[in-house]
Amino acid sequence: MMSMMNHPSLLSQHEALSNHSLYQKIKSHSDLKVFMESHVFAVWDFMSLLKRLQIEITCVTLPWRPSPYPKHVVRMINEIVLGEESDLDPTGHACDHFTLYLKSMSDIGANPERLINFMHDLNFEKWCSKAEKDFVSYNLDLSNKGKAHEVAAAFFFGREKLIPDMFTSILGDLRSHFNADAKKSFPNLCYYLERHIEIDGGEHSHLAQDCLFALCGNDEVKWEEARSAGEKSLLLRKALWDEVEKKLMSK
Repeated sequence: MMSMMNHPSLLSQHEALSNHSLYQKIKSHSDLKVFMESHVFAVWDFMSLLKRLQIEITCVTLPWRPSPYPKHVVRMINEIVLGEESDLDPTGHACDHFTLYLKSMSDIGANPERLINFMHDLNFEKWCSKAEKDFVSYNLDLSNKGKAHEVAAAFFFGREKLIPDMFTSILGDLRSHFNADAKKSFPNLCYYLERHIEIDGGEHSHLAQDCLFALCGNDEVKWEEARSAGEKSLLLRKALWDEVEKKLMSK
């Protein structure tokens, strides 16, 4: 179902997020703090989607049995888990991407306390804004209860396909507003963005698409469910960005 890759609703949402007006409004360290203190929720819940796919496609139970899925798809999931949980940071030391993002927040004095507290008790009402709650609850529910092809669709359309374009725009606007000081002021963030543009814009996005194809096959019902999950993921991300933009405009 290659036509699903170019579905008008998915393309329009992808374009809206790739060039969201929020990015141009991050003009100061205080603006960046506001953005990162919400974005960190999306950095964290990404891992639940990925780990659900690892459970579904690879073997993480005993006794071990070979996966029924194409081996390049199995390899893709394991490679992404390897990178997300133990990539190299700018100093060459092993570091998971979530911890790298927390270091990026520390660079500019952004406070991850809401997310850290939320991780412990999952209390949406206490720690999350409305858009954060809607976004994270959807992805956690999908990770726990969704069909595998729906998870793969949110992973592909809402993350692996989107992130390179979205982060390219964010990084470009940061460099524009902070000039040469961007990399010096927040090196971990620049590295984090550059690294995801590199790996998600290369082999990972293509293999994430292969994963979606392997799970949907020629089943039109699965493809429609995948489209719906992908579109919902994009719409909720846009709502999150809209909310952050409003916070910046009201400062």
